[in-house]
Formats: sequence, C-alpha cells, structure tokens
Amino acid sequence: MSDNKNLTPEKLAEFVLEFFQHNMPFNKALGFQIETLEDHEVQIRMPWNDSLMGNPVHKILHGGATAAILDTVGSIVALMYGIKQLKSDEVDAFKDTLANNGTIDMRVDYLRPGKGQEFIATASVIRRGRKVAVCRMELHNEDGQHIASGTGTYLVG
Repeated sequence: MSDNKNLTPEKLAEFVLEFFQHNMPFNKALGFQIETLEDHEVQIRMPWNDSLMGNPVHKILHGGATAAILDTVGSIVALMYGIKQLKSDEVDAFKDTLANNGTIDMRVDYLRPGKGQEFIATASVIRRGRKVAVCRMELHNEDGQHIASGTGTYLVG
C-alpha cells in the first residue's frame, strides 16, 4: 500500500484487516479468522486447537489465547471506528500513524472455562478521542456461552 494517491477509507480498512489477518505471525499461529460485518464491525473466529489448551485435564482454552483474541479484536475495532470517521483528506495522515498504534491497557474478566470447538470475539467502541480509544470486548463459544469479557485502551492516532 505504498501508493497513497487513491487511498480511501474503504481501502485503508481493507489494508488494516489484511495486515492483522496475514502479516501478524502470532495471529496466524492462533488461527484467527477475521471477518468484517456491516458498518466496519469486526469479529474474530478462532477454532479449537489442542496447542491452545491451558488445562489438559478439562480441555480448556488457555487464558493467554483468550486475552490475545480479545486484545486483537479490540485493536481492530478501535482502528475501524477511526477509519469510518475519516474525511477523504485525512486518510493519508491516519495511515501514517498506524505503525505507532498499540494497546495501552487491557483487563480481562474470565467468566467461565473456555470450552468449545470455536471461539468468537466481538468488540465495540465505548469512547474514542483523537489519540485514544476505549473498547469493550466479548468472547463466546459456538453455542453462545459467554467465556470472557475485556476492556481495552488503545493508542489510535
């Protein structure tokens, strides 16, 4: 995406999603499947994999995998929310800040054991300013059981 001449918010959103999906080795190792929904909403699916097991006796998802998927969906949603708000003359400047974005703080509440064959993470923006966004994230299994919740603060500008 070196040619910024025809960069639109939609193309920037596609670039961000592609980057998180295909250029982040950790996300690939965890098996993240990033999907966009309507209006720049994002969900991440993560299939069960025995290498992600934190409790082999009960076959429960490791808390680190839970935190990683929540953090990733929070980051993406914070960026997508910002991209959605951009005016056409602001796209290039926003793209130039992407390398400096990151997690400032995150809290995870583990609500029940992570059992399931697939885990689905979603997030929403609680508040976003010029430089910082606060998001609320949730993780459910394929049966809709609420596994964990999180709140993340992200540097986004």
